[in-house]
Amino acid sequence: MSENKFRVLSLDGGGIRGVFPAVILSEIEKELKFKGKENWQIYQNVDLIFGTSTGGILALALSLGIPAEEIKNLYFNNAEKIFGNKKGFLKCINYSSHDRSSLESLLEDVFKKHHNSSIPKLKDCKVPVGVSIYDLSIGKPSVLKSLYHHRFTRDPNLPLLDAALSTSSAPTYFDPYSGNMYKDMKGDVLQFKNKVDGGVWANNPSLIALIEAQKAFKKELIDINLLSIGTGERIFLEPNREKKFGIWYWINNKRKRIIELFMQGQSQQVENILSLLKNGIDRQEPDNFSYIRLNTLFKTELENIEMDETNIDRLKDLEIRALEVYNENKVEIYKLMNIDI
Repeated sequence: MSENKFRVLSLDGGGIRGVFPAVILSEIEKELKFKGKENWQIYQNVDLIFGTSTGGILALALSLGIPAEEIKNLYFNNAEKIFGNKKGFLKCINYSSHDRSSLESLLEDVFKKHHNSSIPKLKDCKVPVGVSIYDLSIGKPSVLKSLYHHRFTRDPNLPLLDAALSTSSAPTYFDPYSGNMYKDMKGDVLQFKNKVDGGVWANNPSLIALIEAQKAFKKELIDINLLSIGTGERIFLEPNREKKFGIWYWINNKRKRIIELFMQGQSQQVENILSLLKNGIDRQEPDNFSYIRLNTLFKTELENIEMDETNIDRLKDLEIRALEVYNENKVEIYKLMNIDI
């Protein structure tokens, strides 16, 4: 594969299920390091990273040069801290399920650790990065972007912590996020208020990442290599259920099916569109670009892992699945990333 291919990494949302992409990316870094590669980190082997929600957190961390293993361990070691404070059903009528203070503290510590004890800004990222949000203050979807185009003057001075907490503020799980005012690259003071998880419109950001590569970097479709990693999905099948599709079925303090359905439906449609772009109708065309989608399917209700899961054994099961997917696809992954191992 020619060296001039533009390599895009896209990371889905999915709460604590971010363990899945974190494990795969950690394995890539460990393999490269073991083989003695000087450039063993993910940010050194891709040209653009897009992420949503937990994928947004991971994208920002990777772009700062934080090893994927560190984020994987953060999830495993702190699942209970992040999601173990779930409120009861009656409280959830008026309030979100979780308090974000633990997540905020954990991310602040890890960002400072890798940036001379200070909070980095989007312009400090070592590789172009974008994370999706929905802006409740103006009622529009948005992508927070680092400084990789001369027109992108709004976001580069935004602290990475604000970007991470806004892209991961999933409705009903966390309150919308508001940070401090900051100055854009023109010197104008901007507010940063009421941002929510980009999963409401781009849980799988692969398509917008692909378009960004074409428009911001002027790349032809044939010159783009896209690696897209999900966080696991369960196909919603209710062929025999005829009643009781009320509020309790769709959203309760144990499972928020409506949120999962919206996010998963968007992710699946993006996969359909990318397949159409890649090989045309009925997959009759030769590859128009190189694309790999890595994910896992929860086939039954019992297999399903919630976005706010705290059971470490279940997260270890997800880790095993991620290792299986990595090993099954590693040859194609390295080929896509133009890495000779």
